[in-house]
Amino acid sequence: MQEQSSHPLRVLKFTDTFADINGVCRFIQNIAQTAFETNHDLTVFTSTRMPLPSMVEQVDNVRNFEPVFATKMPGYDTLDFAVPPMLAMLRAADEYRPDVIHISTPGPVGMVGMLAAKLMRIPVVGVYHTDFPAYIDELFDSKLASAAIRLLMGTFYKQFRAVFSRSAEYASRLESIGIPKHKLVRLTPGFDNTKFDATLRDPSVWDQHKINRDSIKAVFCGRVSTEKNLPMLEAIWPTIVERVEQAGKKIELIIIGDGPYRTKMEKTLEGHHAHFLGFRNGVDLATLYASCDLFIFPSTTDTLGQVVMESQASGLPVIVTDQGGPKEITNDGRTGFVLPANAHDQWVDTIVDLTIDDPKRKTMGAAGIEAMKSYTFAESFKHYWKIHQQVV
Repeated sequence: MQEQSSHPLRVLKFTDTFADINGVCRFIQNIAQTAFETNHDLTVFTSTRMPLPSMVEQVDNVRNFEPVFATKMPGYDTLDFAVPPMLAMLRAADEYRPDVIHISTPGPVGMVGMLAAKLMRIPVVGVYHTDFPAYIDELFDSKLASAAIRLLMGTFYKQFRAVFSRSAEYASRLESIGIPKHKLVRLTPGFDNTKFDATLRDPSVWDQHKINRDSIKAVFCGRVSTEKNLPMLEAIWPTIVERVEQAGKKIELIIIGDGPYRTKMEKTLEGHHAHFLGFRNGVDLATLYASCDLFIFPSTTDTLGQVVMESQASGLPVIVTDQGGPKEITNDGRTGFVLPANAHDQWVDTIVDLTIDDPKRKTMGAAGIEAMKSYTFAESFKHYWKIHQQVV
């Protein structure tokens, strides 16, 4: 379809999450920065009391509206629930006069975006970033809550002209909650591969954390919560340490991120070579990736798993589950391994084998670097923009 407006396409993006430290936020920040640097007319509206990332200082297309109310997300002290100033946001949207509205999150800011689109009678598109039904299943184990959230998600996303899925598996899951197949678009995966590089490896980075430079480092990066399947990793880790030590080597678990499960996991793994470094970003995060040796990601609820691309670009073989998006960006047996989510023995054997076999680890790491060269954010953004043009 051709654009109907006389000016270049203008996209207004609404998101409840922009200042958090996670893969979704990095994606949204990359969209804003790429649009600015390539002269695409896109503006991001958000509402948060959290400090904005430093990239905002380099662009002029991100606008934060002071929340009228904000509180910690129940069960997630590191996340905020914010209610935006609806009228101010609607007035600003009307002044911007977008051709299409993009909604990144089905929260209060996203709801304002939906209202703006209805008032201006313009199409809505969005990315299905977070598998909320899977989170509800994991956190509450309630059939009623699960059915309710699926109904709400289906009702919300059915109003979109197009819904981006980050992976093929999640396209089918979206169909299962009632999103018509013709509205689904598999977004070309991509990440900022200019910032993650194996040459950033620096063993001295471990000195400040009082971690042995010479041990093998297995790293997890993400929200430290049960929906990431971390209880499974917690359960098998002492066995992994024991078997690696029997083979004459040492292994350390590096946890990057924070979340409600951290306290429990820290206590359980005390004395088992597990180190919790909290949130990291920018060059600090990239250096930590490159200075580790393998990446462990047991999550079953990720729609893509940007951290899996980042770690492969940093030269790490990855181990992921057979559920969710990460398996689609992992070449099983070449850049890493795709394992059944709760096959404890298989996870132990694979991690121990990779730890002991230095040549295999390095060969797979090199293959990951090569594979990630094609996952550029520039290509992902081109596809992203093209779909917005088509729906106008």
